[in-house]
Amino acid sequence: MPPPELSVQPLDSGATFRNQVYRRLKQAIIQMDIYDHPGDVRLDERQLSGLLGVSRTPIREALTLLEQEGLVRLEPRRGIYVVRKTKTEIIEMIIAWAALESMATRLAAERATAEDIGTLWDIFRSFEEQAPSDNIQEYSDANIEFHKAIIRLSRARILETLTDNLFIHMRAIRKLSIRQDNRAEQSMHEHRDIIRALERRDGELAERLAREHTLGLAAHVERHGDFLDWLRLAEVRGADVKAAFKDGLPLM
Repeated sequence: MPPPELSVQPLDSGATFRNQVYRRLKQAIIQMDIYDHPGDVRLDERQLSGLLGVSRTPIREALTLLEQEGLVRLEPRRGIYVVRKTKTEIIEMIIAWAALESMATRLAAERATAEDIGTLWDIFRSFEEQAPSDNIQEYSDANIEFHKAIIRLSRARILETLTDNLFIHMRAIRKLSIRQDNRAEQSMHEHRDIIRALERRDGELAERLAREHTLGLAAHVERHGDFLDWLRLAEVRGADVKAAFKDGLPLM
């Protein structure tokens, strides 16, 4: 299985190179499927320099910022690696997301306009005549867009900031888990219930439904997420553990 692709956007003129590189790299990491690959997710300074058209100095400065945020780790004489979490850490992150997103959903019931709430239906418009499982990749993208939209509709900037770094791992785990246990259809049903509660301006119900929806993901990872610890072992022990993945990743 090939490693996840790093899709880096070109730099703009104006802002400092360090800030631009930081933003581009962070966005690229967010878009990577970091748990869908048994090997290390490694970043190469020379490759990044060529992709971005800048010297290594702003790249190293940006990587230092990303390391401070816990998104990458810099290992002397080895390289730069995207950080992946253990099963326990992922479950804790999902619980934290559930707390933040459920509050965002309550706030959205109070603050979002009817037009804003209507846009949530638009996210799933293409699934009115097809089951989510019929186009799982498209539904996975819509699912992630829905959760980001809920945070945005809260009109609480601090919630967006707090969930920003969590989202990197939440996105990757949601994208991987949506394929198992009929979760796509169940997810679609739960999303519709949340939108209806928002339309009724029932903040208490919307908050509870959003929390239960995300905690369902935590329960799923608890049951099926042992491979996350195997991935961590693969990073630490190398080829011996990677050999266990010769037939592909175990499914969640």
